[in-house]
This record gives sequence, structure tokens and C-alpha cells, in this order.
Amino acid sequence: MRPIKLNEDVVPLNEFKAKASYWLKHVAKNRRPVLITQNGKPAGVLLDPRDYDEEEEEARLIAAITAGLEDANAGRFVSEEELDRMIGESIDAAKKRTGSK
Repeated sequence: MRPIKLNEDVVPLNEFKAKASYWLKHVAKNRRPVLITQNGKPAGVLLDPRDYDEEEEEARLIAAITAGLEDANAGRFVSEEELDRMIGESIDAAKKRTGSK
């Protein structure tokens, strides 16, 4: 997502309502969010769906990394050998359930 340009990407709510189609196209074309104001104060942000998805994915990745680091720092981890054994047992159990070899 590209940064907001204050002279191009800030719109009062009344103007946004009147020209919503224009602002949707503006966001899609420029890949910059649009800040919608109400009574001169920030009230909302319009994002391109691709940018929203990227932000959500990045937030989930950061949360997963943080949780992993917290687990490691608290000693909640298994050795590589133990992980291999656990995966092997899971594969063997799945094969038995499905009748695979």
C-alpha cells in the first residue's frame, strides 16, 4: 500500500457520498488509501481490496511469528528428531485410517 497524499487522498464525507464511484476508481488506480473526514476529523479509510488482503496477511504472519518466539522463549518446543517422529506417527495413522500403503 502506498502512502496517502494529503492533497489528493483526503475527502470530506459529503463529497465522498456524492462521488463514491470516483473515489473507488481513484483507490484502485493509485493503490493509495483515501481518508474520509467528518466535521474535519478522520472518520474512515477506503482501501483497495488487494491492499486490505495484504495488510491482513501481514498481520497474521507477524502474530504467528510473535507467538512462535514467545513459545520458544518459554521453552515450549520440540527437537527436530521429536518433530520427525510425531509427523511420521501422524502419517502412519492417516494411512491406516484410509487403507493406504
